[in-house]
Amino acid sequence: MTDINLNSLSFEELRALEKNVAKTIKNFEERRRKETLSKVEAIAKEAGFTLADLLDSVKPSSKTALPPKYRHPENADLTWSGRGRQPAWYKEAIEAGVTERELLVMT
Repeated sequence: MTDINLNSLSFEELRALEKNVAKTIKNFEERRRKETLSKVEAIAKEAGFTLADLLDSVKPSSKTALPPKYRHPENADLTWSGRGRQPAWYKEAIEAGVTERELLVMT
């Protein structure tokens, strides 16, 4: 690798060098991505699949929000489904003597 005396370069030369380095890094990453993709496609083909076959079978999990079960007594925007950690407002209301039944969402 060539040693460059960065202290001897002007501001413009440093900016140009920075731009060239960023471009080279991007090209290097793209080249590695393409090489890796080719390897993965070859492995899939060897197993009798296309890459699309394998990717179609992988579905991202789609977590849907549960409907609210409890609602803050004063701020209707604050709700809780009843699952997971209890929100602070719920804990505070219970500690203040509000019953769980009073916090239920009426349907």
